[in-house]
Amino acid sequence: MKKWISVVSAIIVLFILFHTTPSMALRTQVLLMGYPKAAITSGIIEDDYHNEVDKEKFTQLNAKAYTLTNPPIEKATQGELRSFHVRKIGFFHFAEYYGEG
Repeated sequence: MKKWISVVSAIIVLFILFHTTPSMALRTQVLLMGYPKAAITSGIIEDDYHNEVDKEKFTQLNAKAYTLTNPPIEKATQGELRSFHVRKIGFFHFAEYYGEG
């Protein structure tokens, strides 16, 4: 029973750590997409262009757009996975690939 509680507690702590800031949520998403090197080494900046163009949409979603400075290259299309949006729900942050549009 103690082992089960400690495993569940560790999972909960990791989830909280990986979703407490926009940059950690974004790095976690890139890692889960299968790009561990980019998740660790790429810089993250706010995407002023998408934040301004999609201001109404992001306000409704409680989100902001971010860009990776050294994005991974998708294997299938050879496209850069550069733009992401990060939603804030409560005190957690969740990242999704946003694309170029």
